[in-house]
Amino acid sequence: MHPYTKALAWLWRELRIAIPIGALSTLLFSTLAENSLVSNLKYSFSITLCIQALIESGRYGLAALVKRRGDGEHPQAGAQRVWPGWPLMAPWLVFSVIVGYFAGHALGDRLTGVHRDAFAFFRNTDVLLPAFGPTFALSIGCTWFFYTRGRLAAMEARTQTALRTAAENQLRLLVSQLEPHMLFNTLANLRVLIGSDPPRAQAMLDHLNAFLRATLDASRSDSHALSAEFARIRDYLDLMQVRMGARLSATLDLPEAFAALPVPPLLLQPLVENALKHGLEPSVAGGQIEVCARREGDALILSVRDTGAGLADEPMDGSQPGTHFGVRQVRERLAALYGDAAQFELTSPTDGRGGALATVRLPIAPAC
Repeated sequence: MHPYTKALAWLWRELRIAIPIGALSTLLFSTLAENSLVSNLKYSFSITLCIQALIESGRYGLAALVKRRGDGEHPQAGAQRVWPGWPLMAPWLVFSVIVGYFAGHALGDRLTGVHRDAFAFFRNTDVLLPAFGPTFALSIGCTWFFYTRGRLAAMEARTQTALRTAAENQLRLLVSQLEPHMLFNTLANLRVLIGSDPPRAQAMLDHLNAFLRATLDASRSDSHALSAEFARIRDYLDLMQVRMGARLSATLDLPEAFAALPVPPLLLQPLVENALKHGLEPSVAGGQIEVCARREGDALILSVRDTGAGLADEPMDGSQPGTHFGVRQVRERLAALYGDAAQFELTSPTDGRGGALATVRLPIAPAC
């Protein structure tokens, strides 16, 4: 939010307290005293605004003091960012009311051009109690209402922060699960190739090195460009091409308009691995893998299609060892990052080429 916008929002929040109090004070003094409405209006709002300014300056100042103390000897106090607590605010409120009254009264004298005795109000009990009681009650009510709203907003903000932190931790756990899964499969293939085809084993090691370097770079951020995700998939497919040879044919289709869109790292790679393991590898002839990106309205559609063995009757949630780990991994990541705003589907294509189609739908901004 722009600093000027924040300042205006803060000013409006304070005026929502000062205006009702000043209006009620003006009405009561005009009814009970002999002064004119305009004169009472100037005095009431001068006093109200001075008291409000003292209360707010003290609130922020004391909160800053408590926060500094919280960085050291009082760890719990540091969490209070804009409210120092009633033990400090109660005496400050009394001070603010007394000093603010006399300061506002002096300001009212300047605005009206008339000098009034500031103590006369306290000596006139016929006006003091009827005017002070409702005004004080309204002041306490407004202060408590907005204080409660502020506390609820702060609690909601802390809750959202905790949820985001939990989601980030879950994603790191999911990524840590995925990396050994992919690495173990590759090392098992390398073990076979080292004895039967050393040149292909060396080529596979080169591609593995490129893939792991890209994986390390991606693991340092929570998102990267879609073009980087496709580059990682290309590294992975080059790695698999060494092992499968002509049995693997791959096509990657990323329109330039979508290249810079941010996506979570390692989002599509487990789906590609899933298509290889459960689609192309069981098929003697192998098949084709197509990875595409397109837009539908305000959604980014990412699809991984294979023409292999197709969907089997085994569990699709990755709950069984050796089954669709990538499916479960993607579902959990999407749920943690986007909630209901993202969707994932694994279906059988209807174009007669067989295989399986994994589709990820992500929300994107309308301006993209």
